[in-house]
Order: sequence, then C-alpha cells, then structure tokens
Amino acid sequence: MKVLWFSNTPANGDTYLNLELRETGGWLKSLDCVIQTKVELHVAFYSSNSENFKYKNTFYHPIKINNSLIAKIIRTIFRRFTEDFDLNEYLAIIRLVNPDIIHIHGTEGPFLCILRKTNIPIVISIQGNLTVITHKYFDGLEKEYLNIKKFNFNSISGILFPYSFKRGYLRFIQRQIIEERNLRDAKYIMGRTRWDFRISRILAPASSYFLEDRILRSSFYCNVWKPHNCRHISIIHTTIGNIFYKGFETLCLALFELNRIGFCCEWRVAGISEDDLIVKITKRKLGRNYPVHGLKFLGKLNEKELLSALIYADMYVMTSHIENNVNSLCEAMIIGMPCISTFVGGVGSLIIDEEEGVLIQSGDPWAMSGAILELSMDKHKGYRLGLNARIKALIRHDKERISTSIVDNYSKIIQIENSSDPNK
Repeated sequence: MKVLWFSNTPANGDTYLNLELRETGGWLKSLDCVIQTKVELHVAFYSSNSENFKYKNTFYHPIKINNSLIAKIIRTIFRRFTEDFDLNEYLAIIRLVNPDIIHIHGTEGPFLCILRKTNIPIVISIQGNLTVITHKYFDGLEKEYLNIKKFNFNSISGILFPYSFKRGYLRFIQRQIIEERNLRDAKYIMGRTRWDFRISRILAPASSYFLEDRILRSSFYCNVWKPHNCRHISIIHTTIGNIFYKGFETLCLALFELNRIGFCCEWRVAGISEDDLIVKITKRKLGRNYPVHGLKFLGKLNEKELLSALIYADMYVMTSHIENNVNSLCEAMIIGMPCISTFVGGVGSLIIDEEEGVLIQSGDPWAMSGAILELSMDKHKGYRLGLNARIKALIRHDKERISTSIVDNYSKIIQIENSSDPNK
C-alpha cells in the first residue's frame, strides 16, 4: 500500500535536514517510525529545502516555502485569498507519488484544498479545530489584550510587522472559514476523542469516522515517575505555549492564591520564557495579583529535557481553555504522574475524574490551586491516580495496536472507494 501524508511538520525528515532541535510534531515522528514498516510512506511538508529525499524507509517531498519579504506580506495581509496558493505543488506531488490513499494531518492548514482536485481517497485527521478554538479564544483573556505588540529588532519584518495576538486571531478567523468550507466536503475523518467525533458529525456531516490514537515519543514509554516523599516544597509542572487561550493567566492566579495562603511550591513552566508576549499580557492583566514568588520559566525543552523535568516534578497541571487530545498531558500520564487538568474538549476521553487524575473547570484558579493543595497533602492519592493513568495510557498509546489500526483504516477506506466506483 502506498500512502501519502500532507503534514505541517516533516516527521522524521527533520533529522535528515539537521533540524534535530525542532520539537513540534513529536507524535508524528513516532508514527512515521512505526508505520513505515507496514506501508510505502511518503510525507509532503513545507521546508526551505526543495529536494526530495529518502530517510530510512520513508520518502519525503519538501514543498518550497517562499520566505521573501513580499511573500510574507502577501501571506500576512491576503491569507484568506491564498488558500490554494501552492495547489499546483500539492497536485504535482500527488501525480509523482500516485498513492493509494492520501492522509492530511490537521484541518487548520492549506492542504484541504486538494479535496475537490483528485479522485484518490483522502482521510483527514482532526488535531484541533479552529471553529471551536475561535469560539473559546477569549475565555481567559479579554479581546483588548490582542493589540499588545512585541517587536523583534533582529529583523526588518519583525520591526515592520511586530507580533501581536490580534494578527494570529485574525488569521484563525480566516482559516476557520476555509476549514469549515472544506470539512463539508470531507468523506473520511480520523479522530481520537468523543469531542472530535461529536464536532465532526456537525462540521463534516457526510463523513465516516475512524479512531486514530497517537503514538507518543519513545522515551516516555520506558520511564516511570516516582513520588518525592522527603521534599518540603511541591514542584508543579506545566507545558504550555505562547498562545492566547492556553490558560497561563489561570496558572498565575492559582499560584497567587497558593502564595497567599503560605503554601510552599515552585511552579515550573516549560515551553515559554519570561520575555514571551503571553507573559507580558498576563502581567498587565493581573497587576498586583501576578505571582511574585514560585514561578520558574524553563523555556523550550527537547524530549530528554522535558522528560527529566517531569520526573523531577511532583505533579503535572494542564491549564488550557480548549484542547482536543493533549500530548503533554498524555506524556505525563504514561510515566505515571499525578495529573490535574481543565475539563475541556477531548480531555474527558483521556482521564476519568478521581480515578486517573483530577479534572477542574476551565478558568477556575481556586479549584486549580485547591486540587494542587489536595494532591500535595495526600501523596498516596496522587500516586494511586498516577498508577491508574499509566495503565490506561500504556494501552491507549500502544505502538503496534495504533499502527495496525491506522493501516486497517486505510484499507477499509480504499475498499469503500473501490466498491463505490463501477470502473474499478
């Protein structure tokens, strides 16, 4: 079977291209490693490199991205008109590979424009969903904070076009329109949670749905968290992005409340630095309620560094206002950490409250800080929840089961297409 992926990341092609420090899409790299032994796998992705190459058993097809100033201006200002800007490139790769099936990872990118341009069956994986994200965008921070800017004085474009969340939000709105229109034409959807199943029944009503769990990064399967019983201070870990709706303001308010009652803790935040825009905005919003003590920024961590940070911590806390399947939460679960999470999106498919972790309402810093206090005072409960979480996660993220299931899904879709086409 010949399979063509369209992906926002290069999967394992980043190693060949010497992009080892890139830490996005780790789950896709893991899937690439396993599934390339079962099918002839081709991966199309955006890159500054334009030469096709083979690495291990996978074939990679870079799509040359134009990073000139003029191209950036066009993409920034006229994005809604450039949905099919590289359509001919996509179709050329399809003709070259001539796959049995095409798998598009994510609904938020431009790749869905091929839906009406080829007769080859296409299945789309739901990662997040822009329709729901834009609806929940302001659950934590008000719209007025979109206009706060951050200049990058190291580049001309960074000076001419300072970054603000307003730019990103407007881009979300534009891409949401495209996403909704394209999903109406989707015939086959892959997802992982009851949440993405339900929204796909509305946004892609004519589609068939297939289950597709994720393979996590390898080191998380073979390492196990252990409680730190002799520690006199609680170490809390959160992995977050420099993103408006990830709940950093809730994190800060929860830490402020813990400081106020004299609870000794250090909240370590991976993925952002103190000079990131989300920190600047949160400081402005919270004012005197921004925590003075206990907040430590770890910045962006690679796989080994992140695993070490999780093993060192006493618990993991997920703070987002909307998510589907949260990779960082799944990684904390599979090593057996006590986990606290906001009950949003697909999280209910990951954790059963009070059995495998603690679920709280989104945007509630008092419940969040109370849950942290609870697990800190009752370490036996945290350990029990972590053990249950690991048992569940090892089954959910089993590499062989997932890869076999996805290939079976490919076969079923191809069979459906063949049976509906009288010429085949």
